[in-house]
Amino acid sequence: MRYASVTDRLAGLGGAKWEIHARARAMKAAGAEIIELTIGEPDVPTPAQLLSAAAGAMTSGRTGYSNGRGEQAVVAALAARYSARRGRQIGTDQVMCLPGTQTTLYAVLRTLVEAGDEVLLGDPMYATYEGLISQTGAKMVPVPLRPELGFRMQAADVAARITPRTRVLFLNSPHNPTGAVLRADDLRALCDVARAHDLWILSDEVYEDLVFPGVSFTSPLDLPDMADRVVVASSISKSHAAPGFRSGWCIGPAEFCQRLLPLSETMLFGSQPFIADMTALAVSEHSPVADGMAERFSRRAGLIAQTLDGVAGLRVHRPEAGMFALVDVRATGLSGAAFATSLLERTHVAVMPGESFGAGLQGWLRLSLTQSDDRTVEAAGRIAAHAATLLGNAA
Repeated sequence: MRYASVTDRLAGLGGAKWEIHARARAMKAAGAEIIELTIGEPDVPTPAQLLSAAAGAMTSGRTGYSNGRGEQAVVAALAARYSARRGRQIGTDQVMCLPGTQTTLYAVLRTLVEAGDEVLLGDPMYATYEGLISQTGAKMVPVPLRPELGFRMQAADVAARITPRTRVLFLNSPHNPTGAVLRADDLRALCDVARAHDLWILSDEVYEDLVFPGVSFTSPLDLPDMADRVVVASSISKSHAAPGFRSGWCIGPAEFCQRLLPLSETMLFGSQPFIADMTALAVSEHSPVADGMAERFSRRAGLIAQTLDGVAGLRVHRPEAGMFALVDVRATGLSGAAFATSLLERTHVAVMPGESFGAGLQGWLRLSLTQSDDRTVEAAGRIAAHAATLLGNAA
């Protein structure tokens, strides 16, 4: 039988990247005690007031059809939020609501690029980005994010990879998996390159509210002269510990949103009104859980560095935001995938191999910061002991 070519383009770009996580969950279901440092699941429950808002909306009958742009209350709340945060007026005609950041990015890229186009994307990258680009038929062009420069994208590296087919510069700051946050100067230089070459900028900002103490966040949406070419995407999944509700959005030029609207209507024709009501409440107030998560994740990154950095040749990259820390295990002679596999089998610690996030993290691991301090230290100790064993065996 015949299948659409998109299924070939996406082969191996979905759940295969999460094989270690799936194996760990299977071992756990079979009774093994696993320390899970794989996915970015918030370490607190969804705030009670948001659950009450969703439940109350359902009880009051907010369970009917919605529309392709989003319920009026949440669209207005998002316009007000971004107007206040970015220091300029963002209208309701610049807002589109979709189920989660992943769906939002899918729809945005479908609106901006097609077969024959090119999208510039930092490497390392979040595991689903390659598939998001490939589904359109466009080509992903990796831009190296260098550890010695804090994994922050450099304008010169972008400019060197632009061709007549380049259409979009895809940014992610705060960055997953590295935890890097673009500085204002970095962003200005990147935006200047995008403007000079007539590129769209797509910015995934889902970790905006999880920036660590002492670090400042800047968005391309802050720059008025870029307003005609910037689209940002986000959700309440991380900031409000609500990943299962799948409530996201994008902010962009009014014309872009009008172009996206028929695609959104064709895909979904609206999200759940009761989730929209919950989201309107969430984005109208400062998150009650984000600051605490940021403080804990920063502290745990420090605990990992104290336990692992310099031990058995390991090197730890300290994040500036988000839910993850990176560990360079190349001194052991193993790939990240081989190290993560043997670590899970021998110590019951589950981590993500760097290779799931692009060629730039070959020989690295991504560790989630969402376990308790004690469990984090215990896992780091097992990683250190495992690395020492590997080096001893090699000697």
